Amino acid sequence: MTKSLIGAVIKHFRHKQNILFYEQVGSATEPDERVCVYPITMEKDTIQSRKYYWGNTPEEEDYYKLHNITSTASIFKSPRGLSLFTRSWLPLTTTPPRGIICMVHGYGNDISWTFQATAIFLAGNGFACFALDMEGHGRSEGLKAFVPDVNAVVDDYVAFFTSIVDSKSDYKTLPKFLFGESMGGAICVLIQFCKPEFFNGAVLIAPMCKISDKVRPNWPIPEILMFVSKFAPTLAIVPTADLVDKSVKVPEKRIIGAMNPMRYTGKPRLGTVMELLRVTDYLSKRLSEVELPFIVLHGDADVVTDPDVSVELYEKAKSEDKSLKIYQGMMHSLLFGETDENVEIVRADILSWLNDRC
Repeated sequence: MTKSLIGAVIKHFRHKQNILFYEQVGSATEPDERVCVYPITMEKDTIQSRKYYWGNTPEEEDYYKLHNITSTASIFKSPRGLSLFTRSWLPLTTTPPRGIICMVHGYGNDISWTFQATAIFLAGNGFACFALDMEGHGRSEGLKAFVPDVNAVVDDYVAFFTSIVDSKSDYKTLPKFLFGESMGGAICVLIQFCKPEFFNGAVLIAPMCKISDKVRPNWPIPEILMFVSKFAPTLAIVPTADLVDKSVKVPEKRIIGAMNPMRYTGKPRLGTVMELLRVTDYLSKRLSEVELPFIVLHGDADVVTDPDVSVELYEKAKSEDKSLKIYQGMMHSLLFGETDENVEIVRADILSWLNDRC
């Protein structure tokens, strides 16, 4: 009985995914047809051969030096025994950093591709930046894109960021900020609930603090998903379009984003989706309890996370120091996927906010 029900649900979602894509494409003649986002002038070998998001040269160390920073990579052993890949981006100066930025990436992403463009920018402006690939992402241990317990992920981040601050006596007196994109923004809010006095502020980029009613599946889909996830939590069947296509505005940057060798390209896993639904439901009820100083930045053309939820966070939060930036016409990937001019606008707003609090 259970196997037949699971099989029926899988068939339903596969069929549903094809219908959704067919409707989006419009001109497709078959439900399974896919429209390639790459220009026909780019050969497949070229797409697959890019070594870094900036190209094949210079090498990482030389690229960092060009931006007047240094970077290290290491493995952090989490309290639950997971091996998690970490990076740091530090200013190449003899003076202490202006502050510490603890960074959290989003779902399906990692810290070694385009995400580090922001870290390089911030380190070049005097901030010490630290990040790790969360469980099941990038080079960290775990099944790809499977996040069965966000609370455990939060504990991993708290332990890592605490170890960074404790590693140097100078760090303990510096301003400390959280930085999170999308799901990472939600994790940052959960981190501040765990350590309310530890951080001096947070930069939240299109945070996933609530699943909007506009994108939340209607009854009985959540109930079916919850039932099936109890038996097959790692099953990757939840229908969704490619996040790069939905997040990145500039076509050339879609190509670069899709080149990421560590990017998860499969459908979301049932257990991860149910956990995100649980966490965002929990967060949506606690928005009024947020007291940490923060700036939330969101594009009004974002279809991955809802800008109205960021407005709701801004309006409900108890924080005395809070700022909101809604960018007209911008999509989900504010710090990479937009035009260079738009990226500079967002970067300038973030840097200004940080500078005012250092």
